[in-house]
Amino acid sequence: MKVSLNKKILDKNEECALQNRALFHKIGTFCANVISSPGSGKTTLLARTITDLWGRLRIGVIEGDIRTDTDAQKIRATGAPAVQIETKGSCHLSAEQITRALGSIDAAILDVLFVENVGNLVCPSAFDLGEQSRVVVLSLPEGDDKPIKYPGTFAKADVLLINKIDLAGHVDFDIERVIRHVRTLRPDIAIFQVSAKTGQGMEGWYDWLKNKTDRL
Repeated sequence: MKVSLNKKILDKNEECALQNRALFHKIGTFCANVISSPGSGKTTLLARTITDLWGRLRIGVIEGDIRTDTDAQKIRATGAPAVQIETKGSCHLSAEQITRALGSIDAAILDVLFVENVGNLVCPSAFDLGEQSRVVVLSLPEGDDKPIKYPGTFAKADVLLINKIDLAGHVDFDIERVIRHVRTLRPDIAIFQVSAKTGQGMEGWYDWLKNKTDRL
């Protein structure tokens, strides 16, 4: 019997993901895996979320990047705890990396733990990290064809944040087309049109988060 190396890797990842999910359930921390292309505004959006919800939700972040801890520094500047994972070339985070990172952040004191995945819309969607929800960020400058090009990522998402909505009318982006295509992939997905820069539409996203933490 032959077992592919890829299957072995995914099986091991699934085992770690189950352990992570059990831990999050035990300590009552809501974990969200945040996926997007580079430049979508993930870090800015998370920093704004932390700042706006300060005193209402205790939030921490695990950052994933190929190199540098630039994004972790931006998160720490808000006063929130952040752990940086450098993947050294890998295009995604793994559940095992999250397990190790949890040794450097006290997730038990947090209401929400965001995992900001490596920036791309392909590899991260194949790896369960043990999160309770997946959040995809899509910004207007990227174009409205991403759900068609990367259906697997959008089909597995629980939330779509259409970011940089303040640029509507200035870039070629059909919001209704995106919503229509995404809902064919995931009919029950929550969609919020937001601007991390101006704060437009962010309250709906915050209400969604608060609802998730209230259920734990």
